[in-house]
Amino acid sequence: MIKAIDRFLDHQTMYRLVLYHLIALLGTALVLGFFKLVPHETLTLAFTTGLMLAACWITNKVFAAVFEVPANSESVYITALILALILDPVAATDLKGIGAIVFACVWAISSKFILAIGRKHLFNPAALGVALTALLLDQPATWWVGGSLPMLPVVLAGGLLIVRKLRRLDLVATFVAVALAMTLSTTEPSQYATALTETLGSSPLLFFAFVMLTEPLTAPTTRWPRIAFAAIVGFLFAPNIHVGSFYFTPELALLTGNLFAYAVSPKGRLVLTLERIERSAVDSYDFIFSSPRKLAFEAGQYLEWTLGLGRSDNRGNRRYFTVASAPTEQSVRLGVKFYPRSSAFKQALGELKPGGTIHASQLAGDFTLPADPETKIAFLAGGIGITPFRSMLQYLVDVHEKRPIVVLYGAETQQDIAYRDVLDSAKRELGVKTVFAVANGAERGQYPGYIDARLVRLAIPDYLDRIFYISGPQAMVKALRKKLLAMGVRRSRIKVDYFPGFA
Repeated sequence: MIKAIDRFLDHQTMYRLVLYHLIALLGTALVLGFFKLVPHETLTLAFTTGLMLAACWITNKVFAAVFEVPANSESVYITALILALILDPVAATDLKGIGAIVFACVWAISSKFILAIGRKHLFNPAALGVALTALLLDQPATWWVGGSLPMLPVVLAGGLLIVRKLRRLDLVATFVAVALAMTLSTTEPSQYATALTETLGSSPLLFFAFVMLTEPLTAPTTRWPRIAFAAIVGFLFAPNIHVGSFYFTPELALLTGNLFAYAVSPKGRLVLTLERIERSAVDSYDFIFSSPRKLAFEAGQYLEWTLGLGRSDNRGNRRYFTVASAPTEQSVRLGVKFYPRSSAFKQALGELKPGGTIHASQLAGDFTLPADPETKIAFLAGGIGITPFRSMLQYLVDVHEKRPIVVLYGAETQQDIAYRDVLDSAKRELGVKTVFAVANGAERGQYPGYIDARLVRLAIPDYLDRIFYISGPQAMVKALRKKLLAMGVRRSRIKVDYFPGFA
Protein backbone atom coordinates (compact mmCIF):
# COMPACT_ATOMS: atom_id res chain seq x y z
CA MET A 1 0.00 0.00 0.00
CA ILE A 2 2.72 2.44 1.02
CA LYS A 3 4.72 1.56 -2.11
CA ALA A 4 1.69 2.24 -4.31
CA ILE A 5 1.15 5.60 -2.61
CA ASP A 6 4.80 6.52 -3.05
CA ARG A 7 4.71 5.57 -6.73
CA PHE A 8 1.71 7.83 -7.19
CA LEU A 9 3.38 10.67 -5.32
CA ASP A 10 6.64 10.27 -7.24
CA HIS A 11 4.79 11.06 -10.45
CA GLN A 12 3.08 14.20 -9.17
CA THR A 13 4.61 17.58 -8.62
CA MET A 14 3.97 19.17 -5.28
CA TYR A 15 1.85 21.90 -6.85
CA ARG A 16 -0.26 19.42 -8.78
CA LEU A 17 -0.85 17.33 -5.65
CA VAL A 18 -2.01 20.38 -3.67
CA LEU A 19 -4.29 21.32 -6.56
CA TYR A 20 -5.84 17.85 -6.61
CA HIS A 21 -6.38 18.04 -2.85
CA LEU A 22 -8.16 21.38 -3.10
CA ILE A 23 -10.33 20.14 -5.97
CA ALA A 24 -11.27 17.11 -3.86
CA LEU A 25 -12.20 19.37 -0.95
CA LEU A 26 -14.33 21.65 -3.12
CA GLY A 27 -15.96 18.70 -4.83
CA THR A 28 -16.80 17.14 -1.48
CA ALA A 29 -18.21 20.43 -0.21
CA LEU A 30 -20.37 20.83 -3.31
CA VAL A 31 -21.84 17.35 -2.83
CA LEU A 32 -22.33 17.78 0.92
CA GLY A 33 -24.00 21.12 0.24
CA PHE A 34 -26.94 19.31 -1.35
CA PHE A 35 -27.48 17.46 1.93
CA LYS A 36 -26.86 20.54 4.08
CA LEU A 37 -23.86 18.88 5.72
CA VAL A 38 -21.66 21.94 5.17
CA PRO A 39 -22.65 25.49 6.10
CA HIS A 40 -23.10 26.69 2.49
CA GLU A 41 -25.45 25.87 -0.37
CA THR A 42 -24.05 24.14 -3.41
CA LEU A 43 -25.12 26.75 -5.97
CA THR A 44 -23.76 29.66 -3.93
CA LEU A 45 -20.47 27.89 -3.37
CA ALA A 46 -20.19 26.96 -7.07
CA PHE A 47 -20.89 30.55 -8.15
CA THR A 48 -18.31 31.98 -5.75
CA THR A 49 -15.67 29.44 -6.74
CA GLY A 50 -16.15 30.28 -10.41
CA LEU A 51 -15.95 33.98 -9.63
CA MET A 52 -12.71 33.50 -7.70
CA LEU A 53 -11.13 31.38 -10.43
CA ALA A 54 -11.97 34.01 -13.04
CA ALA A 55 -10.77 36.94 -10.90
CA CYS A 56 -7.49 35.22 -10.01
CA TRP A 57 -6.84 34.05 -13.58
CA ILE A 58 -7.41 37.50 -15.13
CA THR A 59 -5.33 39.24 -12.45
CA ASN A 60 -2.48 36.81 -12.96
CA LYS A 61 -2.53 37.24 -16.75
CA VAL A 62 -2.41 41.02 -16.43
CA PHE A 63 0.41 41.16 -13.87
CA ALA A 64 2.45 38.44 -15.58
CA ALA A 65 2.34 40.46 -18.81
CA VAL A 66 3.21 43.73 -17.06
CA PHE A 67 6.10 42.24 -15.06
CA GLU A 68 7.21 39.96 -17.92
CA VAL A 69 7.51 36.77 -15.88
CA PRO A 70 6.17 33.27 -16.65
CA ALA A 71 2.59 32.76 -15.48
CA ASN A 72 2.29 29.80 -13.11
CA SER A 73 -1.18 28.51 -13.89
CA GLU A 74 -1.29 25.97 -11.05
CA SER A 75 -0.53 28.52 -8.36
CA VAL A 76 -3.38 30.70 -9.65
CA TYR A 77 -5.88 27.89 -9.27
CA ILE A 78 -4.43 26.89 -5.90
CA THR A 79 -4.82 30.43 -4.54
CA ALA A 80 -8.37 30.72 -5.89
CA LEU A 81 -9.46 27.40 -4.40
CA ILE A 82 -7.91 28.18 -1.02
CA LEU A 83 -9.86 31.43 -0.96
CA ALA A 84 -13.02 29.54 -1.87
CA LEU A 85 -12.48 27.27 1.14
CA ILE A 86 -11.82 29.97 3.73
CA LEU A 87 -14.05 32.89 2.65
CA ASP A 88 -17.80 32.67 2.93
CA PRO A 89 -19.45 32.30 -0.51
CA VAL A 90 -21.73 35.03 -1.81
CA ALA A 91 -24.92 35.01 -3.87
CA ALA A 92 -25.02 36.42 -7.40
CA THR A 93 -27.23 39.27 -6.14
CA ASP A 94 -24.86 40.29 -3.33
CA LEU A 95 -22.87 43.01 -5.07
CA LYS A 96 -21.06 44.10 -1.91
CA GLY A 97 -20.03 40.54 -1.21
CA ILE A 98 -18.89 40.06 -4.81
CA GLY A 99 -16.78 43.18 -4.51
CA ALA A 100 -15.10 41.84 -1.39
CA ILE A 101 -14.41 38.50 -3.09
CA VAL A 102 -12.84 40.16 -6.13
CA PHE A 103 -10.83 42.46 -3.85
CA ALA A 104 -9.39 39.45 -1.99
CA CYS A 105 -8.54 37.67 -5.25
CA VAL A 106 -6.87 40.69 -6.85
CA TRP A 107 -4.72 41.37 -3.80
CA ALA A 108 -3.82 37.72 -3.33
CA ILE A 109 -2.55 37.35 -6.89
CA SER A 110 -1.05 40.82 -7.29
CA SER A 111 0.93 40.42 -4.07
CA LYS A 112 3.08 37.84 -5.87
CA PHE A 113 4.27 40.60 -8.16
CA ILE A 114 4.15 43.87 -6.24
CA LEU A 115 5.05 42.64 -2.74
CA ALA A 116 8.15 40.89 -3.98
CA ILE A 117 11.81 41.60 -3.43
CA GLY A 118 14.21 40.39 -6.08
CA ARG A 119 11.21 38.83 -7.90
CA LYS A 120 10.44 36.62 -4.86
CA HIS A 121 7.12 37.25 -3.14
CA LEU A 122 7.16 37.71 0.61
CA PHE A 123 3.74 36.56 1.75
CA ASN A 124 1.42 33.64 1.31
CA PRO A 125 -0.95 35.08 -1.33
CA ALA A 126 -4.23 33.74 0.07
CA ALA A 127 -3.34 34.81 3.61
CA LEU A 128 -2.54 38.32 2.42
CA GLY A 129 -5.73 38.57 0.38
CA VAL A 130 -8.03 37.65 3.28
CA ALA A 131 -6.03 39.76 5.77
CA LEU A 132 -6.50 42.88 3.65
CA THR A 133 -10.16 42.09 3.05
CA ALA A 134 -10.72 41.84 6.80
CA LEU A 135 -8.70 44.97 7.56
CA LEU A 136 -10.07 47.26 4.85
CA LEU A 137 -13.55 45.89 4.09
CA ASP A 138 -14.44 44.24 7.39
CA GLN A 139 -15.03 40.97 5.55
CA PRO A 140 -12.86 38.45 7.47
CA ALA A 141 -12.18 34.87 6.48
CA THR A 142 -14.33 32.34 8.33
CA TRP A 143 -12.10 29.33 7.52
CA TRP A 144 -15.31 27.35 7.11
CA VAL A 145 -13.51 24.32 5.66
CA GLY A 146 -11.95 23.71 9.06
CA GLY A 147 -15.18 24.04 10.98
CA SER A 148 -17.04 21.37 9.02
CA LEU A 149 -16.62 17.95 10.60
CA PRO A 150 -17.84 15.99 7.51
CA MET A 151 -14.94 17.56 5.58
CA LEU A 152 -12.34 16.37 8.09
CA PRO A 153 -11.59 12.96 6.46
CA VAL A 154 -10.78 14.67 3.14
CA VAL A 155 -8.68 17.33 4.88
CA LEU A 156 -6.72 14.58 6.64
CA ALA A 157 -6.31 12.22 3.69
CA GLY A 158 -5.06 14.83 1.22
CA GLY A 159 -3.05 16.65 3.86
CA LEU A 160 -1.13 13.55 4.88
CA LEU A 161 -0.29 12.87 1.22
CA ILE A 162 1.08 16.41 0.90
CA VAL A 163 3.21 15.99 4.02
CA ARG A 164 4.60 12.68 2.76
CA LYS A 165 5.29 14.13 -0.66
CA LEU A 166 7.09 17.18 0.76
CA ARG A 167 8.82 15.37 3.64
CA ARG A 168 7.63 18.17 5.90
CA LEU A 169 6.49 16.20 8.93
CA ASP A 170 8.85 18.23 11.11
CA LEU A 171 7.21 21.46 9.97
CA VAL A 172 3.61 20.33 10.47
CA ALA A 173 4.28 18.45 13.74
CA THR A 174 6.07 21.44 15.28
CA PHE A 175 3.30 23.81 14.28
CA VAL A 176 0.52 21.56 15.60
CA ALA A 177 2.37 20.81 18.85
CA VAL A 178 3.08 24.48 19.59
CA ALA A 179 -0.44 25.59 18.65
CA LEU A 180 -2.01 22.92 20.88
CA ALA A 181 0.37 23.69 23.75
CA MET A 182 -0.47 27.40 23.59
CA THR A 183 -4.18 26.65 23.37
CA LEU A 184 -4.03 24.42 26.46
CA SER A 185 -1.90 26.94 28.34
CA THR A 186 -4.76 29.42 28.19
CA THR A 187 -7.47 26.86 28.98
CA GLU A 188 -8.78 25.66 32.31
CA PRO A 189 -7.61 22.06 32.94
CA SER A 190 -11.21 20.92 33.24
CA GLN A 191 -11.77 22.09 29.65
CA TYR A 192 -8.72 20.40 28.08
CA ALA A 193 -10.74 17.64 26.39
CA THR A 194 -13.19 20.12 24.90
CA ALA A 195 -10.39 22.42 23.74
CA LEU A 196 -8.53 19.57 22.03
CA THR A 197 -11.67 18.23 20.39
CA GLU A 198 -12.66 21.62 19.01
CA THR A 199 -9.14 22.56 17.90
CA LEU A 200 -8.53 19.32 16.02
CA GLY A 201 -12.05 18.71 14.72
CA SER A 202 -13.66 22.12 14.26
CA SER A 203 -10.92 24.64 13.59
CA PRO A 204 -8.76 25.48 10.58
CA LEU A 205 -5.69 24.01 12.32
CA LEU A 206 -5.21 20.97 10.08
CA PHE A 207 -6.17 22.57 6.76
CA PHE A 208 -3.92 25.51 7.59
CA ALA A 209 -1.01 23.21 8.49
CA PHE A 210 -1.30 20.90 5.47
CA VAL A 211 -2.07 23.41 2.73
CA MET A 212 -0.89 26.89 3.70
CA LEU A 213 2.00 26.40 6.11
CA THR A 214 3.74 24.01 3.71
CA GLU A 215 3.88 26.46 0.80
CA PRO A 216 7.61 26.27 -0.06
CA LEU A 217 8.02 29.73 -1.55
CA THR A 218 7.19 31.53 1.70
CA ALA A 219 8.77 29.10 4.19
CA PRO A 220 12.44 28.62 5.13
CA THR A 221 14.33 26.13 3.01
CA THR A 222 16.52 24.46 5.61
CA ARG A 223 15.51 22.35 8.59
CA TRP A 224 16.15 24.37 11.75
CA PRO A 225 14.90 27.72 10.40
CA ARG A 226 11.88 25.79 9.10
CA ILE A 227 11.15 24.41 12.58
CA ALA A 228 11.56 27.88 14.11
CA PHE A 229 9.14 29.21 11.48
CA ALA A 230 6.58 26.54 12.41
CA ALA A 231 6.96 27.34 16.12
CA ILE A 232 6.44 31.07 15.56
CA VAL A 233 3.33 30.54 13.47
CA GLY A 234 2.01 27.91 15.89
CA PHE A 235 2.49 30.27 18.84
CA LEU A 236 0.61 33.11 17.14
CA PHE A 237 -2.05 30.77 15.73
CA ALA A 238 -3.45 29.94 19.18
CA PRO A 239 -6.81 31.73 19.60
CA ASN A 240 -6.02 33.55 22.84
CA ILE A 241 -2.67 35.04 21.83
CA HIS A 242 -2.87 38.81 21.69
CA VAL A 243 -0.85 42.01 22.01
CA GLY A 244 -2.94 44.37 24.10
CA SER A 245 -6.36 44.37 22.49
CA PHE A 246 -5.00 43.08 19.17
CA TYR A 247 -5.67 39.38 18.56
CA PHE A 248 -3.91 37.36 15.90
CA THR A 249 -5.88 35.44 13.28
CA PRO A 250 -4.53 32.41 11.36
CA GLU A 251 -3.68 34.56 8.34
CA LEU A 252 -1.85 37.16 10.44
CA ALA A 253 0.10 34.41 12.20
CA LEU A 254 1.20 33.10 8.81
CA LEU A 255 2.10 36.53 7.44
CA THR A 256 4.27 37.15 10.52
CA GLY A 257 5.97 33.82 9.95
CA ASN A 258 6.53 34.75 6.29
CA LEU A 259 8.54 37.78 7.37
CA PHE A 260 10.74 35.55 9.53
CA ALA A 261 11.11 33.11 6.62
CA TYR A 262 12.21 35.86 4.30
CA ALA A 263 14.78 37.10 6.82
CA VAL A 264 16.45 33.68 7.15
CA SER A 265 16.11 32.38 3.57
CA PRO A 266 18.04 32.95 0.34
CA LYS A 267 16.81 36.07 -1.41
CA GLY A 268 15.49 36.75 -4.83
CA ARG A 269 14.82 35.12 -8.15
CA LEU A 270 17.31 35.03 -10.97
CA VAL A 271 16.65 35.34 -14.67
CA LEU A 272 19.36 33.16 -16.23
CA THR A 273 20.41 33.40 -19.87
CA LEU A 274 21.43 30.27 -21.75
CA GLU A 275 25.04 30.41 -22.99
CA ARG A 276 25.45 26.95 -24.46
CA ILE A 277 24.44 23.29 -24.21
CA GLU A 278 26.92 20.46 -23.61
CA ARG A 279 26.26 16.76 -23.89
CA SER A 280 27.30 15.01 -20.67
CA ALA A 281 26.17 11.46 -21.54
CA VAL A 282 23.79 9.71 -23.90
CA ASP A 283 20.43 11.50 -23.62
CA SER A 284 21.88 13.80 -20.93
CA TYR A 285 22.76 17.44 -21.45
CA ASP A 286 24.10 20.34 -19.43
CA PHE A 287 22.42 23.69 -19.93
CA ILE A 288 24.94 26.36 -19.00
CA PHE A 289 23.54 29.74 -18.05
CA SER A 290 24.98 33.14 -17.26
CA SER A 291 23.60 34.93 -14.22
CA PRO A 292 23.12 38.68 -13.68
CA ARG A 293 24.84 38.24 -10.33
CA LYS A 294 26.93 35.58 -8.67
CA LEU A 295 24.75 32.79 -7.29
CA ALA A 296 25.71 32.09 -3.68
CA PHE A 297 24.99 28.49 -2.75
CA GLU A 298 26.48 25.33 -1.26
CA ALA A 299 27.52 22.49 -3.52
CA GLY A 300 24.67 19.96 -3.60
CA GLN A 301 21.78 22.41 -3.22
CA TYR A 302 18.91 22.73 -5.68
CA LEU A 303 16.82 25.45 -7.31
CA GLU A 304 13.26 25.76 -8.52
CA TRP A 305 13.42 26.34 -12.29
CA THR A 306 10.51 27.99 -14.11
CA LEU A 307 9.85 28.16 -17.84
CA GLY A 308 7.12 30.10 -19.58
CA LEU A 309 5.15 27.34 -21.30
CA GLY A 310 2.33 28.04 -23.70
CA ARG A 311 0.66 24.82 -22.57
CA SER A 312 2.03 22.75 -19.71
CA ASP A 313 1.24 19.14 -18.88
CA ASN A 314 0.25 17.69 -15.52
CA ARG A 315 3.77 18.32 -14.18
CA GLY A 316 3.46 22.07 -14.61
CA ASN A 317 6.01 24.65 -15.67
CA ARG A 318 8.13 24.55 -12.51
CA ARG A 319 10.63 21.84 -11.64
CA TYR A 320 13.31 21.28 -9.02
CA PHE A 321 16.82 20.34 -10.17
CA THR A 322 20.15 20.24 -8.42
CA VAL A 323 22.66 22.89 -9.43
CA ALA A 324 25.32 20.87 -11.25
CA SER A 325 27.92 23.63 -11.27
CA ALA A 326 30.21 24.36 -8.33
CA PRO A 327 29.90 27.54 -6.25
CA THR A 328 33.36 28.44 -7.56
CA GLU A 329 32.24 28.45 -11.21
CA GLN A 330 30.95 31.59 -12.88
CA SER A 331 28.18 29.91 -14.88
CA VAL A 332 25.14 28.09 -13.51
CA ARG A 333 24.92 24.54 -14.83
CA LEU A 334 21.73 22.46 -15.05
CA GLY A 335 22.20 18.76 -15.85
CA VAL A 336 19.15 16.96 -17.26
CA LYS A 337 18.47 13.52 -18.70
CA PHE A 338 15.86 13.29 -21.45
CA TYR A 339 13.55 10.32 -21.84
CA PRO A 340 11.46 9.32 -24.89
CA ARG A 341 8.30 10.75 -23.30
CA SER A 342 9.74 13.77 -21.54
CA SER A 343 7.52 16.28 -19.78
CA ALA A 344 6.42 19.52 -21.43
CA PHE A 345 8.95 21.30 -19.23
CA LYS A 346 11.86 19.19 -20.50
CA GLN A 347 10.67 19.48 -24.09
CA ALA A 348 10.65 23.27 -23.78
CA LEU A 349 14.05 23.18 -22.09
CA GLY A 350 15.42 21.02 -24.90
CA GLU A 351 14.20 23.56 -27.44
CA LEU A 352 15.79 26.49 -25.60
CA LYS A 353 18.36 28.35 -27.71
CA PRO A 354 21.37 30.42 -26.58
CA GLY A 355 20.01 33.77 -25.46
CA GLY A 356 16.83 32.18 -24.10
CA THR A 357 16.00 32.66 -20.44
CA ILE A 358 14.81 30.61 -17.49
CA HIS A 359 13.81 31.74 -14.01
CA ALA A 360 15.58 30.20 -10.99
CA SER A 361 14.59 30.68 -7.37
CA GLN A 362 13.96 28.96 -4.04
CA LEU A 363 17.52 27.82 -3.41
CA ALA A 364 17.32 25.02 -0.86
CA GLY A 365 18.68 21.67 0.28
CA ASP A 366 20.71 20.05 3.05
CA PHE A 367 22.42 17.55 0.74
CA THR A 368 25.74 19.28 1.22
CA LEU A 369 29.24 18.45 2.37
CA PRO A 370 29.76 18.02 6.14
CA ALA A 371 31.42 20.92 7.93
CA ASP A 372 34.24 18.71 9.21
CA PRO A 373 36.62 18.05 6.28
CA GLU A 374 37.96 14.94 8.04
CA THR A 375 34.58 13.18 7.90
CA LYS A 376 34.75 10.03 5.81
CA ILE A 377 32.21 10.10 2.97
CA ALA A 378 30.83 7.71 0.36
CA PHE A 379 28.95 9.04 -2.68
CA LEU A 380 26.52 6.56 -4.27
CA ALA A 381 25.17 7.85 -7.58
CA GLY A 382 22.91 6.44 -10.26
CA GLY A 383 22.70 7.92 -13.78
CA ILE A 384 22.17 11.66 -13.85
CA GLY A 385 21.96 11.54 -10.05
CA ILE A 386 25.69 12.26 -10.20
CA THR A 387 24.92 16.01 -10.58
CA PRO A 388 25.19 17.03 -6.89
CA PHE A 389 28.44 15.09 -6.64
CA ARG A 390 29.73 16.81 -9.77
CA SER A 391 29.08 20.12 -7.97
CA MET A 392 30.82 18.98 -4.77
CA LEU A 393 33.85 17.42 -6.47
CA GLN A 394 34.41 20.36 -8.82
CA TYR A 395 34.21 22.69 -5.81
CA LEU A 396 36.81 20.65 -3.90
CA VAL A 397 39.06 20.59 -6.96
CA ASP A 398 38.77 24.36 -7.37
CA VAL A 399 39.62 25.09 -3.72
CA HIS A 400 42.28 22.31 -3.58
CA GLU A 401 40.63 20.67 -0.58
CA LYS A 402 41.25 16.97 -0.06
CA ARG A 403 38.61 14.90 1.71
CA PRO A 404 38.29 11.14 2.38
CA ILE A 405 35.72 10.42 -0.34
CA VAL A 406 34.88 7.26 -2.30
CA VAL A 407 32.47 7.41 -5.24
CA LEU A 408 30.38 4.46 -6.44
CA TYR A 409 28.76 5.41 -9.73
CA GLY A 410 26.13 3.12 -11.27
CA ALA A 411 25.16 3.34 -14.95
CA GLU A 412 23.40 1.14 -17.46
CA THR A 413 26.12 1.42 -20.15
CA GLN A 414 29.42 3.20 -20.77
CA GLN A 415 27.52 5.89 -22.67
CA ASP A 416 25.42 6.69 -19.59
CA ILE A 417 28.41 7.78 -17.54
CA ALA A 418 28.45 11.57 -17.16
CA TYR A 419 31.11 14.01 -16.01
CA ARG A 420 34.10 11.73 -16.56
CA ASP A 421 36.29 14.83 -16.75
CA VAL A 422 35.35 15.99 -13.25
CA LEU A 423 35.73 12.48 -11.81
CA ASP A 424 39.16 12.21 -13.43
CA SER A 425 40.21 15.60 -12.03
CA ALA A 426 39.05 14.61 -8.55
CA LYS A 427 41.10 11.41 -8.76
CA ARG A 428 44.18 13.10 -10.17
CA GLU A 429 44.24 16.18 -7.92
CA LEU A 430 42.48 15.00 -4.74
CA GLY A 431 42.95 11.23 -4.76
CA VAL A 432 39.18 10.58 -4.84
CA LYS A 433 38.53 7.00 -5.97
CA THR A 434 35.59 6.30 -8.27
CA VAL A 435 34.33 2.78 -8.90
CA PHE A 436 31.99 2.40 -11.87
CA ALA A 437 29.22 -0.20 -11.65
CA VAL A 438 28.06 -0.79 -15.23
CA ALA A 439 25.06 -3.05 -15.78
CA ASN A 440 25.69 -3.73 -19.48
CA GLY A 441 29.18 -3.83 -21.02
CA ALA A 442 31.38 -3.31 -17.97
CA GLU A 443 35.05 -2.85 -18.86
CA ARG A 444 38.12 -4.08 -17.08
CA GLY A 445 38.39 -2.46 -13.65
CA GLN A 446 34.66 -1.78 -13.50
CA TYR A 447 32.06 -3.64 -11.44
CA PRO A 448 29.61 -5.62 -13.62
CA GLY A 449 26.05 -4.92 -12.49
CA TYR A 450 24.42 -2.43 -10.21
CA ILE A 451 25.64 -0.97 -6.94
CA ASP A 452 24.92 -3.56 -4.26
CA ALA A 453 26.04 -4.67 -0.81
CA ARG A 454 28.91 -6.73 -2.24
CA LEU A 455 30.33 -3.75 -4.09
CA VAL A 456 30.02 -1.52 -1.03
CA ARG A 457 31.96 -4.05 1.06
CA LEU A 458 34.62 -4.54 -1.65
CA ALA A 459 35.17 -0.88 -2.50
CA ILE A 460 34.64 0.62 0.95
CA PRO A 461 35.96 -1.74 3.66
CA ASP A 462 35.46 0.96 6.32
CA TYR A 463 31.87 1.63 5.23
CA LEU A 464 30.57 1.61 8.80
CA ASP A 465 32.75 4.66 9.53
CA ARG A 466 31.42 6.71 6.61
CA ILE A 467 28.48 8.99 5.89
CA PHE A 468 26.66 7.83 2.77
CA TYR A 469 25.19 10.27 0.24
CA ILE A 470 22.78 8.64 -2.22
CA SER A 471 21.48 10.36 -5.36
CA GLY A 472 19.68 8.94 -8.37
CA PRO A 473 16.31 7.53 -9.41
CA GLN A 474 13.92 7.26 -6.48
CA ALA A 475 13.71 3.46 -6.72
CA MET A 476 17.50 3.17 -6.62
CA VAL A 477 17.80 5.57 -3.71
CA LYS A 478 15.23 3.66 -1.66
CA ALA A 479 16.76 0.27 -2.49
CA LEU A 480 20.30 1.34 -1.60
CA ARG A 481 19.17 2.98 1.61
CA LYS A 482 17.45 -0.25 2.61
CA LYS A 483 20.58 -2.28 1.77
CA LEU A 484 22.81 0.01 3.83
CA LEU A 485 20.51 -0.24 6.82
CA ALA A 486 20.57 -4.03 6.51
CA MET A 487 24.39 -3.87 6.44
CA GLY A 488 24.40 -2.10 9.79
CA VAL A 489 24.87 1.49 8.63
CA ARG A 490 23.09 3.74 11.06
CA ARG A 491 20.08 5.67 9.75
CA SER A 492 21.65 8.97 10.82
CA ARG A 493 24.67 8.29 8.57
CA ILE A 494 22.63 8.04 5.35
CA LYS A 495 21.67 11.18 3.43
CA VAL A 496 19.46 11.03 0.38
CA ASP A 497 19.00 13.65 -2.31
CA TYR A 498 15.39 14.64 -2.06
CA PHE A 499 13.56 17.78 -3.05
CA PRO A 500 9.87 18.66 -3.29
CA GLY A 501 8.12 18.33 -6.59
CA PHE A 502 10.28 15.45 -7.82
CA ALA A 503 8.39 13.80 -10.62
